[in-house]
Amino acid sequence: MKKICKELLDTSVYLLVVLALTYLVITFVGQRTEVSGSSMESTLSHQDNLIVDKITYRFSDPKRFDIIVFPFQYAEDTYYIKRIIGLPGETVQIDVAGNIYIDGSLLEETYGREVMESPGRAYEEITLAEDEYFVLGDNRNSSSDSRDPSVGNIHRRDIIGRAWIRIWPLNKFGILKHQ
Repeated sequence: MKKICKELLDTSVYLLVVLALTYLVITFVGQRTEVSGSSMESTLSHQDNLIVDKITYRFSDPKRFDIIVFPFQYAEDTYYIKRIIGLPGETVQIDVAGNIYIDGSLLEETYGREVMESPGRAYEEITLAEDEYFVLGDNRNSSSDSRDPSVGNIHRRDIIGRAWIRIWPLNKFGILKHQ
C-alpha cells in the first residue's frame, strides 16, 4: 500500500511540474498559432502553424518589417498577424499609387504582394505616438490592417510576440525571414 501511495504521489508531483512548466512556456516564452486567411500571402499561408516568440520584445523593441501577432480589439480570441511598417514617432502616408512614405521618404520594401489599391485611412498622414506601430499584411489588397479604422495603430502593450518559426506544413518548416 505504501508503494502505491508513493507512486501516486510521485506521478502527481511529476504531472504538476509538467503542467507548471507548460504554463510558464506558453505564457512567457512562446506559443503556437495558426494562420487564418490570406492576408500575409506569400510569406505566410492559410493554416500555416507558427511558434510565436514572446520573449524577444521583453528585451528589445519591435523593428520595421517584423511580423507580429496582436489581438483584434473587436473579437475575443481573434489574433492578427501583420508586418510592422511604421515605428513609434514616425509619420506614415500611402499615396493613390500604393507607395508608402515614412516621414516623407519613400519606403523601400519588397514584402507587398502587389500594388496597393487603397491607402485607407493612410491617404492622409498618420503620426504614430511613442507607443504605436503601423502594420500591413503582405497581401495588401486582401488585408485588414492599420489602414482600416477597426484595426488602426497597434499599441506596444498589445503586441503578443513575433512570428518566429513555421512548424507546419513540414515542407515549409523553418525560421521566418523578417528583415
